[in-house]
Amino acid sequence: MTASSRRSKRKQLPLWQETILLLGVALVLAIVIKTFFVQAFYIPSESMEPGLILNDRILIQKVSYWGDDQPERGDVVVFKDPGGWLPPSESAGPSNPVAKVMAKIGLYPTGGHLVKRVIGVAGDTIVCCDDKGRLSVNGKALDETAFVRRGDRSCDGPMVTDCKEDWTVGPIPEGHIFVMGDNRSRSADSSAKMCKPNATECVPGDEFVPVDLVVGKVFVLLWPADRFRWNTRPAPFEDVPDPSP
Repeated sequence: MTASSRRSKRKQLPLWQETILLLGVALVLAIVIKTFFVQAFYIPSESMEPGLILNDRILIQKVSYWGDDQPERGDVVVFKDPGGWLPPSESAGPSNPVAKVMAKIGLYPTGGHLVKRVIGVAGDTIVCCDDKGRLSVNGKALDETAFVRRGDRSCDGPMVTDCKEDWTVGPIPEGHIFVMGDNRSRSADSSAKMCKPNATECVPGDEFVPVDLVVGKVFVLLWPADRFRWNTRPAPFEDVPDPSP
């Protein structure tokens, strides 16, 4: 036996050790990917219909918000519950032990998160509504008919005054965003957290979501397979002007 063949024989691991090593490497990679790049979630309610339906499986990417980059108007984002936005049933994560482990490494959706669309960012002022029932951001009316469901309401922001009165919010504080579900009359979003007219026990500011609670941006509807699609930012948000100084 040559010296090289003896070295090869000594380096070869038993099958069970190779299996454990490969599983360990896969686990580390999965944790790294979840922490820095991609994570799986599910849609916990009907608030994002018609585009995203209850129990749809989605993937979010985190690269867009690395460093100083923050959510942009029109992004669909996943964020942690700021406190009291979700009922206990939707805050609970998976109960199956295997699913719990998979959730820890980003291979299974977790509870305690919300999925909404960013309507306004720091400095923006949002007004509801113009004579067509549209929201305006910094004076620019948003035509959201391609992706918003009004239901039986006559405007795109019914959760505050049920479209009976106009409302205004902003300027949005630094480090915060204002979010809404696409199913506007069925979404416990920022507009639902606003103080209603003549409210006496409401705390102003609860409608804004801290940016540091945002986990990432939805970039693909993964399941069911027949509705697989990439998620992109709608065109109406591209022309919104920056807030006036």
